[in-house]
Amino acid sequence: MYNILICDDDRDIVNALKIYLSDSSYNIYEAYNGAEAVAVIGREDIHLVLMDIMMPEMDGISAMVKIREHCNVPVILITAKSEDSDKVLGLNIGADDYIIKPFQPVEVVARVRSQLRRYLQLGGGKVRPQSFTVGGIELDDISKTVTCDGQAVSLTPTEYEILKLLISNPNRVYSPKEIYREIWRENPVTTDNTIAVHIRHIREKIEINPAEPRYLKAVWGHGYMIQGDKK
Repeated sequence: MYNILICDDDRDIVNALKIYLSDSSYNIYEAYNGAEAVAVIGREDIHLVLMDIMMPEMDGISAMVKIREHCNVPVILITAKSEDSDKVLGLNIGADDYIIKPFQPVEVVARVRSQLRRYLQLGGGKVRPQSFTVGGIELDDISKTVTCDGQAVSLTPTEYEILKLLISNPNRVYSPKEIYREIWRENPVTTDNTIAVHIRHIREKIEINPAEPRYLKAVWGHGYMIQGDKK
């Protein structure tokens, strides 16, 4: 049983999402503002959060800041088309994905399953645990931990999967579309800067100077790669 928290001040949206996710493998929790969401996560073992951005008392962005202080649970933001700047801000502070209102049931279910699959390591058959080291970066796919120069690095599930993709294939350049397909397991439907935001956030965590990265390089016009020799 996987615990999903739905947080939106519009009860009709909460009820609609509950219907979309009416699966025996999901246990649904409800919250109607960011403060309630933070409280639920503090006392329950939540595996995924669907959260609106615009809410009273505490909005989704402020709630994201609180959640990321102590928890790397996947968060999918619920946004309106007019909230592009808030969507980018949410990705910057640790959101893993977003869906835009009005959303389709099949899209919601697909994105929830994709995030849960990565977070809980379900599906895809038997996965062979591996560890990867490039320079001072070590990624242990058994314990799902990352260290850089011996210091622990806290990554969100999406950040972890992007880094794992790149570090397991050092010096190979992946275009943003390739990264999106590999991580989200679907073709990108928009040409936004989702991947660039995640890359910038990873750099801030693994690079001494994110503006002059040692490892996570941009190959202008082509994409991104981890530069270095795999040990």
